[in-house]
Amino acid sequence: MAKTLFDKVWDSHVVKKIEKGPDVLFIDRHMVHEVTSPVAFLGLRNRDIKVLFPEKTFATADHNTPTRNQHLPVKDYLSSKQLKALEENAKYHGISYWGLGHEKNGIVHVIGPEHGITLPGATIVCGDSHTSTHGAFGAIAFGIGTSEVEMVLSTQCVMQPKPKKMRINVNGQLNEAVTPKDVALFIISKLSTSGATGYFVEYSGEVFSSMTMEGRMTVCNLSIEMGARGGMIAPDDKTFNYIRGREFSPKNENWDIAMEYWKTLKSDDDAVFDKEFTFDGSTIEPMITYGTNPGMGISINSGIPSSNQHEGNKETFLKSLEYMDYSEGDKILGKKIDFVFLGSCTNGRIEDFRAFTNIVKGRKKAPNVTAWLVPGSHKVEKAIKDEGLLTILNESGFELREPGCSACLAMNDDKIPPGKYAVSTSNRNFEGRQGPGSRTLLASPIVAAAAAITGKVTDPRYL
Repeated sequence: MAKTLFDKVWDSHVVKKIEKGPDVLFIDRHMVHEVTSPVAFLGLRNRDIKVLFPEKTFATADHNTPTRNQHLPVKDYLSSKQLKALEENAKYHGISYWGLGHEKNGIVHVIGPEHGITLPGATIVCGDSHTSTHGAFGAIAFGIGTSEVEMVLSTQCVMQPKPKKMRINVNGQLNEAVTPKDVALFIISKLSTSGATGYFVEYSGEVFSSMTMEGRMTVCNLSIEMGARGGMIAPDDKTFNYIRGREFSPKNENWDIAMEYWKTLKSDDDAVFDKEFTFDGSTIEPMITYGTNPGMGISINSGIPSSNQHEGNKETFLKSLEYMDYSEGDKILGKKIDFVFLGSCTNGRIEDFRAFTNIVKGRKKAPNVTAWLVPGSHKVEKAIKDEGLLTILNESGFELREPGCSACLAMNDDKIPPGKYAVSTSNRNFEGRQGPGSRTLLASPIVAAAAAITGKVTDPRYL
């Protein structure tokens, strides 16, 4: 029987099928951070249970971490308490822990691929919705809740109903200044924030084949924003070259054995999907959001649609525009902005900083703009310095912060003030997501760079 890529990975990890219930799924890699783990570890202690496979569990500090002066004690009481709890729990259970100051520290979904923890055909979970990022490697990766974190820690399994299967094909060639972030925002704008609910998405077609691994990670990261359980892309030579030689990737004869399996990880030609969409990549332009969910995205040269044109709840649409202080029909180009945020598990990798730097090189940051440039890991931070990007950024009036989730979700001091507008390369633009009363416009690193230079929403093709 023909199988999809998703079927092949999922079915090979099912420990037990529960009649009229969920599957018991074995988990190869469990990523842990400081926010969703304390209660899970407390549950283990209360039941006097140890982590079953500590070597399959990897812990890092990222959500609550400050992005300045990380060598000093964390001032925020709750953040400090959660960070300390993770450190103590990791030590108690013999788990790898990369805390503040550790050379391998960074955002959980950035460091996993960096160190070869993320592998094709693996099942990967984390108490974080954007775990779908790791699907770029042909893995099944999804976020879980705190009770499920405890379940995986104690059993290395999780109970999950098997999602339906969706394939999204994007063919053709992308236009100038169109990035993987734009492709993802385009797809979400077409399907809406609930269009893939109940599905696991496989991305296929020329556009994804042409993408770098970092670009694929951005796309899979944003799968969650259209309601999907996760997203994945079949591994290919780009995938194998990326992970070869990394710390936790297979070595020597184990590599050869793994490769034999990895090369089978693609959907069969006659595999059937429950739903399928096809788009022409040449129609995609640089994108930006104008509302309070990632589905409210438009081409940067388009106007904000009217409530009659918007597919969805009219009342919610108008409430969103009111929050953003925008009106139906407004042109998004030229809208004043106050902050620019480059970073997050969506766009905090070295390629994102290269793209941003390429735009600002030889130009100066607008005086009205506050820019937070936050690398996704210390490895990214080092590359920024080693490649000379930091020198260029500094000459253009930008500063580099230390790694962490930062303004993506404002669980630290990096909060956009009430009423201020931020062009952000992160993944969510909900009301108050980047700080109480903040207004977020999601965009690519290139569009963010153009806004940082001009102080307003700007098409980077016409700088």
